[in-house]
Amino acid sequence: MPTRNAAPDTAASGPPALPQARGPLSAAVRTALCHTPPPTELPGAGAADPFGEDLQLALYLAYELHYRGFAGVDEAWEWQPDLLRLRAALEDRFLGALRAAVPGGADVAGELDALLVEPLDAPGVSHHLASRGTWGQLREYLAHRSLYQLKEADPQAWLIPRLTGQAKASLVAVEFDEFGAGHGDRVHARLFAEAMAGAGLDPGYGRYLDRAPAETLATVNLMSLLGLHRSLRGATAGHFATLEITSSPGARRLARALERLGAEPRCVRFFTEHIEADAVHEQLMRRDVIGGFLAQEPEQAPAVVFGIQAAGYLDARWSDRLLGAWTADRPSLRLPLCDG
Repeated sequence: MPTRNAAPDTAASGPPALPQARGPLSAAVRTALCHTPPPTELPGAGAADPFGEDLQLALYLAYELHYRGFAGVDEAWEWQPDLLRLRAALEDRFLGALRAAVPGGADVAGELDALLVEPLDAPGVSHHLASRGTWGQLREYLAHRSLYQLKEADPQAWLIPRLTGQAKASLVAVEFDEFGAGHGDRVHARLFAEAMAGAGLDPGYGRYLDRAPAETLATVNLMSLLGLHRSLRGATAGHFATLEITSSPGARRLARALERLGAEPRCVRFFTEHIEADAVHEQLMRRDVIGGFLAQEPEQAPAVVFGIQAAGYLDARWSDRLLGAWTADRPSLRLPLCDG
């Protein structure tokens, strides 16, 4: 059952501790970050599984230096050339695997239309939680999602300087809402932290990184990868549109799940906030951001499609991880949550 906890302020929380390594790549990056740059040695990407625990954690460690960093890690690592070279090699493997996994194409309108159709024979995580999910599964869901939601809309902010005209103005309008429309207590990351606290979880930034599996890391890493590269601006736009278009129906189901299980109002507020807001954002992203962007750069249509498809592909892998674990009556996280 829900457990009370103090109201958090993620904006004031410090950087997280470095997580434990999951293989030679993440171990090499972690070891390097424990010292002052430059590193004595960093490996190449080799034949690492592009969707595996080791590569995904190594990428996450490199990307997090552009957000809040890690406790005790020298900030000079953010732009250290040797680490950037390794990151580029890891990105090449990740991107290559994603491009090989999705069909591609240039039919942006068709891809966006498909996001509005929910197959009846393929219910996702929010469907499961709404109809029969347990309190423990809902807490796991919040822990998984905390890796992104506690920095919600930060990766997409890198798209702002890469757009012009109405596309830029409308993207800023969406981001303005995500960041609380000028009110610190309404920042979506803050609302999610309050939902975590209401569910008896630690709302600290990055608190569940050690528990999050590769499938969860990959969904966040894709946002960072796309946002950090100007050459992937079209994919960033397509990816963000996917999040906004699919968010409102999922938020409605999750709010229903929390209410069914008797969660505190602050647990529900994050999701009810998204039901209406993201319904508006859907139109802004589709008509003004994507439409305005492609009016100026029509050759970017395949990139937009890739962003949509890559988001869907990784979300499906993540959904399979959670639903497979829950069907087998086992935790979906790498390490079980403490009781609370």
